[in-house]
Amino acid sequence: MRAAICKEFGQPLVIEEVQLRAPQSGELRIKMKAVAICHSDIAFIDGIWGGDLPAIYGHEAAGEVLEVGDGVAGYKIGDPVLVTLIKDPNANHWDSPISNSDGAIVQGMSAGAFAEEVVVDQSQIHPLPADMDMDVASLLACGVITGYGAVTNAAQMHKGAHVVVIGAGGVGLNTIQGAAINGAQTIIAVDITEEKLETAKEFGATHGLLVGDLNFDAVAQIAGGGADYVFVTVGAIPAFNAAPDLLAERGEVVLIGMPPVGAEAHYIPVNLASMSQVIRGSKMGEAVLTRDIPKLLGEYQRGQLKLDELVSHRFAFEAINEAIAKTREGASNRNVLIFES
Repeated sequence: MRAAICKEFGQPLVIEEVQLRAPQSGELRIKMKAVAICHSDIAFIDGIWGGDLPAIYGHEAAGEVLEVGDGVAGYKIGDPVLVTLIKDPNANHWDSPISNSDGAIVQGMSAGAFAEEVVVDQSQIHPLPADMDMDVASLLACGVITGYGAVTNAAQMHKGAHVVVIGAGGVGLNTIQGAAINGAQTIIAVDITEEKLETAKEFGATHGLLVGDLNFDAVAQIAGGGADYVFVTVGAIPAFNAAPDLLAERGEVVLIGMPPVGAEAHYIPVNLASMSQVIRGSKMGEAVLTRDIPKLLGEYQRGQLKLDELVSHRFAFEAINEAIAKTREGASNRNVLIFES
């Protein structure tokens, strides 16, 4: 099969033939149909989180079952499935299933979905409706559950809340629509361009603020006080520094964005202590696939959750470096690679 390999941090990926072993006990082999470009993939490609090379990244994906390993129940060849990096910690941890003539290739984020096929643990997949477009479905694997789940699982946001979402990219838009669907009273989107703020309003934001205008007084004027929740969906340190200062009493900052390893943010502890405020992290929306994916699919089918609107551009697999470059520009919600049948 072909895969897009990261051989050197910060350089274009190289599409080459690789070998993929058969699924072992508890695993399945999946034929990729669509995989989205996530900023986490780009962070790994750039080396800001370290790691070993060569590696194959990609983790926001959907495809169909090609082969079922021993001990796997409930799936058959041809079934459409979501493929994620969320892996049962009790699952077997085999060596990478990918190799070439030079040896093993790292299966990035336990998925390695920038490839025509993957072998993953059964805990990493979830069934999809047969009539659902794969490019749209793939977004559920990371961007949607990360943003939406930060609202519902991590923060457990209460209805009527006043919310600030810093960053209106793919994860930010899903944080916004998660807050809207679950009854937030005020949703203030924050980004660097008016265009992004207008897009945020299409996904449920009630107000928009440019980064340069963001401060407590601006939030208080809109929300009648500080924010109950501030979701930081970008990896920019200034956003982490600013977030606690936007909170109301007993407010909560939820950190979603992932800055480079070693980057530090600063806050004033006495402010948090005196106001009973909280700073917490949220990884992958603390999602449980069997609980959260059926819920999200139901909301999508009822027209509550926007997925189709998240796809900005579609690229052939061979154009992966072009898709990555487009994502780096920052104007896209999600760019998706489409694999030929």
